[in-house]
Amino acid sequence: MRAISHKKNEKVKYLIIITVLFLLASLAFLIWQGFNKQFAPVAPEDKSYIDIVIPEQSTARQVAAILLENDLIHSENAFYSYCKKNDLDKILKAGHYRFSRSQSLAEIVDDLTAGRLVCVSITIPEGYTVEQVGNTLIEKKLCTIEEWETARKKDYGLDFLQDFPRERKEPLEGFLFPDTYLVSEDSSAEEIVLFMLESFKQIWDANFAEAASSRGLSLYDTITIASMIEKEAMRKDEREIISGVINNRLEKGMLLQIDATVLYCLAEPKNMVTYRDLETDSPYNTYKYSGLPPGPISCPGQASIEAALNPQKHSYYYYVSKGDGSHHFSRTYEEHRIAKNKYLD
Repeated sequence: MRAISHKKNEKVKYLIIITVLFLLASLAFLIWQGFNKQFAPVAPEDKSYIDIVIPEQSTARQVAAILLENDLIHSENAFYSYCKKNDLDKILKAGHYRFSRSQSLAEIVDDLTAGRLVCVSITIPEGYTVEQVGNTLIEKKLCTIEEWETARKKDYGLDFLQDFPRERKEPLEGFLFPDTYLVSEDSSAEEIVLFMLESFKQIWDANFAEAASSRGLSLYDTITIASMIEKEAMRKDEREIISGVINNRLEKGMLLQIDATVLYCLAEPKNMVTYRDLETDSPYNTYKYSGLPPGPISCPGQASIEAALNPQKHSYYYYVSKGDGSHHFSRTYEEHRIAKNKYLD
């Protein structure tokens, strides 16, 4: 009987041990699961975005509080511990972010340390002037008027902006390359301008530098011609024709007489040139001064730069707008006079 009782006690102890181990294992699993949950997305299926602004000089704990307040993380302590353990607590970047509740804690921290800020899309159309580029940035609230003026006047130290005529109206004119840019909201006006200038340099070097050199044209003269083509040609198929007219007149030593250069030198923006405007005393007035104007009158796109380097060979020296975006081209002044009477009267 004692042997049976002893075996029964042993069995009971064994069951108790198994039960305790099971309970401990279950508890450990629950603790582990709860711990992991702190790092998991708050709502894996919720892909909607929440805008968050992290102020400058924010500590990791302050960032954690902002994220928790917006229901983007489960725990402030988990966020801080994760950052501290991985030596990331000192490199969280301030700025405007867009997170979703489907992101894990690690993904959010990765965005914060990489500085993946909300970006603004800005489109600079072909033919915009530096003034129009500035107005676009100001309208997008990417800079103030004062910040733009500082950026516009800054010396960016780029080779292609050096040693140009001192009398040019705007040093950056022609070189803020037209394109669609994605810039972070905290980008300064100077950073945006430098990005545009570097975009121009990259495209010039890759596509046009060799062709300009073979034609004996400097970068500056090429962009000046391209800027006039950009303003004068309303139709793509007329770019190289207008380029040919400019080339023909330059070779003959004729005044270019391009309305767009006159409009550029006026104090107030206008769309049409008057006879009085033609008397404006400015080196940009190609009705009064021969040769190219002192510099570009707009920021041309690739198509106009291409046309400047590939003027169509023809015998046209004049053109007049037909009122529908196209032009009538003439070989002699008499033909031009007849065309003007037809299309402008």
